[in-house]
Amino acid sequence: MIELIYNPAPLVTKLRSLSARLADLTPVHQDIGEQVQEWTKQRFVTGTAPDGTKWRPKQPATIARYKAKGDGDKLRPLIGPSGRLGKEILVDANREHAEIGSNLEYSGVMQDGAGRGAFGTDKAGHPLPWGDIPARVFIGLSDTEERTILEIVDEHLADAVDE
Repeated sequence: MIELIYNPAPLVTKLRSLSARLADLTPVHQDIGEQVQEWTKQRFVTGTAPDGTKWRPKQPATIARYKAKGDGDKLRPLIGPSGRLGKEILVDANREHAEIGSNLEYSGVMQDGAGRGAFGTDKAGHPLPWGDIPARVFIGLSDTEERTILEIVDEHLADAVDE
């Protein structure tokens, strides 16, 4: 006679350990956030949206205004006098999610655009903004980037299983 005795204790121990490691996804979210942050910063170098389209160039009036204020020739889209928007891409990663963005007050307008006068007028009655601002999407994911994020998740899962 052949007798097979199955002892699930090692499997149960392994599954409990895996479950504990997967309960806190902070490391996964940190890696994803850091990767998306780098892709986003690179968009300011290439002047392209996540879908690969080129950002619309600055209007001659905008360039002239920079020159008149002594801010030089800032020809590249979304690169203003301080250059902060492309440098200050923030990541907040925790157990639940990774959040990537900017806390600069004008970042939403740069991302989504705004029509002339969308924010009312200044004290002299001039429209704010004084001209149309086209959307120049800098935060988002391309199809390739989405696949890379899945690869990051797969790596973390494989590491958790191997431990």
